[in-house]
Amino acid sequence: MDHNFSLDLKTVPNELKFLLEILRNKNREVIETLLLGEYQKINWDLFLKLAVHHRIYPIIYSRLKQFNCELIPSYIIQSLFQLYKKNTFQMLFLCSEMEQINNMCSENQIPVIFLKGPILAYELYGDISLRTSVDLDIIIPIKDLKKMEDLLINYGFEKDDYIETVLNDWKWRHHHITFYHPKKGIKMEVHWRLNPGPGSEPSFNKLWERRKRSTITTNPIFFLGVEDLFLFLVTHGSRHGWSRLRWLVDIDRIVKSKPDWNKAYIHLKHYHYQHIGGQSLLLAAALLKTPLNKNVIPFIRGNKPGRLAQEAVFYFRKMVNLHTNPVPLDVSNYHKHHLFSLMSIQQRTFFILSFLYPYPDDAKTLPLPKLLHFLYFPLRPLLWVWRKSKSHAFQ
Repeated sequence: MDHNFSLDLKTVPNELKFLLEILRNKNREVIETLLLGEYQKINWDLFLKLAVHHRIYPIIYSRLKQFNCELIPSYIIQSLFQLYKKNTFQMLFLCSEMEQINNMCSENQIPVIFLKGPILAYELYGDISLRTSVDLDIIIPIKDLKKMEDLLINYGFEKDDYIETVLNDWKWRHHHITFYHPKKGIKMEVHWRLNPGPGSEPSFNKLWERRKRSTITTNPIFFLGVEDLFLFLVTHGSRHGWSRLRWLVDIDRIVKSKPDWNKAYIHLKHYHYQHIGGQSLLLAAALLKTPLNKNVIPFIRGNKPGRLAQEAVFYFRKMVNLHTNPVPLDVSNYHKHHLFSLMSIQQRTFFILSFLYPYPDDAKTLPLPKLLHFLYFPLRPLLWVWRKSKSHAFQ
């Protein structure tokens, strides 16, 4: 399908552009021509850093290994090989752990769906070594969270974060709890929602009804159905500004699996995410030359998907890492604005209204007995003003 959309990539470093060329080209002659032309002065150290930052080094290595291009320094190939080998062992290890966690859940009657990790690499790439992962992500019914926590702690995991809450706001403001196994070095995120709230999304029961069985293990192990997986990938990637190209490569892979785009559009529209789907498709088409057919037109119709796609270029100008604190102030401010841009009118309404719901800070400002916690609703505006006035007074 021909479309007129293009990204302004003038501010994106040449090293990243060359990585994109490798991702979308399987022809050695094309790569050699590029290296003899516009990319002959490439900074190879920056090239390697960007490949690692964007978590695409397994694919880059697998391509360059096939090219056997003498124009690429041998130390770059060797470094990529070492990273590739280490990732392969990591994914095999995670695969084993995934099976044990799955068996543990099965034995304790906890329905579990694996969101990412080896299962995603296997289903989208056909090879667990071609995608990176440092943790396991699962989603379970919220009613089973306490049972799951007890099982993981008994298995050797430690709870890595403790959510502060008042009036049970954690159930919709947050979406997962993190656990860490100190001996095995594994991080695990246990979800009860796909994304943080507020906002609507498929219930676990719906996800379970549409789940798919993977053949990665002999025992039954489940991952998201196609439409739910697409929704999860586009919302997760967009929420992080597509700051890792790996997430767009995932989109490229799911597009090439030829999903039912009519069903996918109806699904995302139901939860007000169709413009995010459009953003991801336009980014994949512009950066990775992902082929789009006429069935995706409803996703990319109008100005918003293209505008959101261009906004995401900000995250490609430098190695933006939203997970490492402190996040630079300019990045933090831009990201807040971009997250608001991603929201539909309905989502913005829910988001603004959510500020009226009591926060844990309100309970810290004015501790009240649990029976009187309902008073935080009318008191919240006053408590917010009080905190703001105190913070300004100390500046």
